[in-house]
Amino acid sequence: MIVGLPKEIKDNENRVGLVPAGVQALTSARHSVLVEHDAGVGSGISDDQYVAAGATILGTAEEVFAKADMIVKVKEPVGPEYERLREGQMLYTYLHLAPAKALTQMLLDRRIAGVAYETITGRNGSLPLLTPMSEIAGRMSVHIGAYYLQKSNGGRGVLLSGVPGVPPADVVIIGGGVVGKNAARIAAGMGAEVTILEASPERMRELDDMFLGRVKTVASNPQTLEIGCRRADLLIGAVLIPGAAAPKLVTRSLIAQMKTGAVAVDVAVDQGGCFETTRATTHSDPVYTVDGVIHYCVANMPGAVARTSTFALTNSTLRYALELAGKGVKRAAEENPHLAEGVNTFDGKLTYRAVAEAQGKAYTPLKQAFA
Repeated sequence: MIVGLPKEIKDNENRVGLVPAGVQALTSARHSVLVEHDAGVGSGISDDQYVAAGATILGTAEEVFAKADMIVKVKEPVGPEYERLREGQMLYTYLHLAPAKALTQMLLDRRIAGVAYETITGRNGSLPLLTPMSEIAGRMSVHIGAYYLQKSNGGRGVLLSGVPGVPPADVVIIGGGVVGKNAARIAAGMGAEVTILEASPERMRELDDMFLGRVKTVASNPQTLEIGCRRADLLIGAVLIPGAAAPKLVTRSLIAQMKTGAVAVDVAVDQGGCFETTRATTHSDPVYTVDGVIHYCVANMPGAVARTSTFALTNSTLRYALELAGKGVKRAAEENPHLAEGVNTFDGKLTYRAVAEAQGKAYTPLKQAFA
């Protein structure tokens, strides 16, 4: 199969879909890999390194899209990439389709086989391709929150750790999954007062054991959300319903009750966000203020630490890329039910139920779509 690796064009997205070791694995399996010139430069990877791994360098994205059977990316297609995709191509990337109606319709119209990193499952129900970026985004959310809490950046002028005689900042995290756990780890390590709001009693027990009481766990409900928002210096949205739009747990009225100069970081923005006041921002223009609360809602947070993110991502995505390239979507999905969960669109049909429900579109089971 001919595998194409274009350069990402989303604002300040410096990650790339494959590292040289991934290219070498594909070429060793007798696939051809076409890499757009300077595709890896944002992650510190040169064209020469890709060539040494067996890739062919092409001058433009148009050439890569025109010649490749399978496109490997990091982020969903944007802008001119819509027109570059060919009918019947395979697209392997983060898609986050639930809140993205225009993108979904384009994939259906062009009969693209859209395989989404974020919905491929593991044996224990985990999301192995989402996990590494969730770990990074969770850890970043605290650093970002600490930065914007500085008075010079518009915040309350609060140090997360406090100092002797002055209490630490209150960090409230909504959701105790991978993002929430990693955010709590960094915030607690920086000396903040950390509370996780979590709906699952089992998960609360796991978190309590994990943090040995250093982090508070509170059952999430409308009352505790209100208390948490009022108290928070830094509020982190870490909610995830796999493949579906995030629920709007924090209403505009709750934002209005927060402290002036508090910071709200919505890591769930890729799935539409869990704050009613969320709107996607970019690394070039990352924040805005609503009712005195600074909102950071960048939809590709890990792109800011591109080298770490790229290598962590390829560690997880490569095995499935090899299956898809070696077998094609249909056979790979039929032989691997975990990979089958990643197929969101196929032959003009929407094959992921949560996306169909979020958009009010017709859902077609994957086996039926294949038939």
